[in-house]
Amino acid sequence: YGAVAVNAGITKNGKLMFHKTFFMQNKKPYAGLASIRLSLKICLPLLLLLSAAPAGAGEAGRYSEVWTSQSANASESMPCGGGDVGLNVWAEGGELLFYIARSGAFDEGNALLKLGRVRLRFAPNPFAEGGDFRQELLPEDGYVKVCGASGGLSAEVSIWVDVHRPIVHVEVQSSRPLQLTAGYETWRYEDRPLAGKAANAGSYKWAPQRAPLGGAWLHRDSVAAGEAGRVTFFHRNRADLPNIFDVTVRQQGLDSVKRLLRDPITGLTFGGAMQGEGMGAAEGYRGAYAGTAYRGYALRSRTPRAAHHLTVALHTAQASPAAWAAGLDSLARRAAAPPEADREASRAWWRRFWERSYIVVAPDSSGAPPYQLGRTYQLQRYMLGCNARGQYPTKFNGGLFTYDPCLVDTAQPFTPDHRAWGGGTFTAQNQRLVHYPMLAAADFDLLKPQLDFYLRALPAAELRTKAYWGHGGACFAEQLENFGLPNCAEYGWSRPDFFDKGVEYNAWLEYEWDTALEFCFMALELHRYCGADIAAYLPLVESCLTFFDEHYRYLALRRGRKALDGSGHLVLYPGSACETYKMATNATSTIAALHTVLQRLIALPDSLLPPPRRAAWAAMLGTLPPIALREVSGHTAIAPAKAWERVSNTEAPQLYPVFPWGIYGLGRPHLEVAINTYRHDPDALRFRSHVGWKQDNIFAARLGLTDEAAALALKKLAPAEGRRFPTFWGPGFDWTPDHNHGGAGMVGLQEMLLQSNGDTLYLFPAWPKEWDVRFKLHAPRSTTVEATLRSGKIERLHVTPASRAKDVVVLLPSATTRKPSAK
Repeated sequence: YGAVAVNAGITKNGKLMFHKTFFMQNKKPYAGLASIRLSLKICLPLLLLLSAAPAGAGEAGRYSEVWTSQSANASESMPCGGGDVGLNVWAEGGELLFYIARSGAFDEGNALLKLGRVRLRFAPNPFAEGGDFRQELLPEDGYVKVCGASGGLSAEVSIWVDVHRPIVHVEVQSSRPLQLTAGYETWRYEDRPLAGKAANAGSYKWAPQRAPLGGAWLHRDSVAAGEAGRVTFFHRNRADLPNIFDVTVRQQGLDSVKRLLRDPITGLTFGGAMQGEGMGAAEGYRGAYAGTAYRGYALRSRTPRAAHHLTVALHTAQASPAAWAAGLDSLARRAAAPPEADREASRAWWRRFWERSYIVVAPDSSGAPPYQLGRTYQLQRYMLGCNARGQYPTKFNGGLFTYDPCLVDTAQPFTPDHRAWGGGTFTAQNQRLVHYPMLAAADFDLLKPQLDFYLRALPAAELRTKAYWGHGGACFAEQLENFGLPNCAEYGWSRPDFFDKGVEYNAWLEYEWDTALEFCFMALELHRYCGADIAAYLPLVESCLTFFDEHYRYLALRRGRKALDGSGHLVLYPGSACETYKMATNATSTIAALHTVLQRLIALPDSLLPPPRRAAWAAMLGTLPPIALREVSGHTAIAPAKAWERVSNTEAPQLYPVFPWGIYGLGRPHLEVAINTYRHDPDALRFRSHVGWKQDNIFAARLGLTDEAAALALKKLAPAEGRRFPTFWGPGFDWTPDHNHGGAGMVGLQEMLLQSNGDTLYLFPAWPKEWDVRFKLHAPRSTTVEATLRSGKIERLHVTPASRAKDVVVLLPSATTRKPSAK
């Protein structure tokens, strides 16, 4: 029993050198050095073979995370996952633990519940404190490995999730037989009321006591221990009480169309079964972790073994209890089968994932600040990859990897199910930043759950519009429930009777409807990047556009005789420039969104958009008002809107025409106007930050401002302060790990390396030439760009297809280099 690590390289004098380190059972590492002289006939073909090999999986491997001491608590956990399952894995006090989360596990109040915690104990214990210890995340293969040695006993534990089936695997190999006790732990053994900030875990948030027909509760689970050597656990949403769907529909006056709305909550059951080969029931136990009491249900190996295989099969469905149980049994039988084929299939998926794209910065300067950019970029992408097959998109506020909230904020001593801003509520301004980097990374499968989320919500958005205003189109709220209606707390419980029932009674969210256009844009970009058939998403795109056209004509005709202004333009009032400039007229973020989405829609081929529909959308494009400009300190700059009445937040919508909408930028007209806005607008300067959903790093990159982009990237993608795992950022404005912080960091780094303008591809448009880098990124028209920059010189540039190489314009800016302005 042992392992060997090898580092190899070819020296200038033709020697193949390799340094091998043996990790032997019960011994310290032993290092040896050996060399072999190879002839040129052997070396040259070897070099050619190595240069032709796919680089992606190897690039991910350099960022494996290694810990040589156990953790203090769950905040020092390591993410592991696959498919739509996420685990937080850590060792503490000689035991191995992990939380289990799965996409779509929404309870009656729309909290996204953990499925439980697993605790592994060993007798005798190779992980006893004071012994040798090593915990490693191997992102290239998508699993966590934990090794320990103590008292003459060593063991290796591999924890991984089947990418293709919701099954968690724990494989234990020890140098001699030991007894494994696996405990399934739940804190939902009784009903718990959620008062105060605890209610933020779900959709009631701060006003559960005013919610009609109920309030915020965390209802108990069902656990059956020991039957057939298995612990079965599940949460079935209660049918005898109104759930969040019922309450929200009634609150918003939509009972008459309730039967037409999709209800994802009623009858939803989620849970699983823990079982192990050669294991039987053991005595239960109780305890408390991070201030939350729990009960444990245990399995134990009947006789000591040198090899253990523990599995947790997970099942989620809106089905009868019998049908749900049958589905779980089928998965549990599969989980009990030999794992070798499934393990290899899952690792093969991860290797293909890494071969799609990568960014490696300063590869020869491990530990230096630029090196950290590639490290955190790759690890953030890994966490997003753990929900590639989710029914629901990755949540901005922690995704699948939240942990005990008191370890994030000591003022929030709630259960591990807690997160700020809800579980079934999807905040669009934040969700978009999680998903934009998936385009350049070619993670199109990861983007699908987010687009499908809006497609499923489309009927509800259209029903709202028809019920409240009597016209067509889809009205999507900013904070959107998984059934398509506005979050009930943000909609407002204390609403005046006269207030428009279609508008959230909320100083931040009122009239903010344009964020849905960003997901329409992503669908259109999906076609532009890889030629995907997006016909299924076009009803979503066209319905969102219809809403803005018909609603603002409707509002204008309620104020006066004409639907358009004197120039034939829509009057977008009242509107909202993000959550910041409220009661706005002609918000810049809205105009830019409509302009770009309409242009991209009109550019689709006839097979997707027949000419009559194209002509209708071209006519709408002609009704859009211009983006407002203003003078700032003697400079012409983009205004956030034509007019507004108050400022509520700290976003910079005056720069949204730069990102995401691409109206201003490198190679585009009036670049200097956008740069003036970035550098002189007093609000843009006052709001500037790298924290959370702030996207100033992306603005700087899009404008070719190398120094600013680099400085913000170093802050944005620095390892998470105060956290053991580098990408557990937050809480920022939201929660930990902050996925919209990481997503914005990823986009900024991509934009520093590669941008597109029409057919033109800008290479290194905002990249410091002293930062070595190699990357593989994707661009529109099914284009892949791979490049290596070393010591300020491009050593390798490969463009696929080759016909696109002529479209590449290389920019290696320095602090004094003038960027291209306009064509």
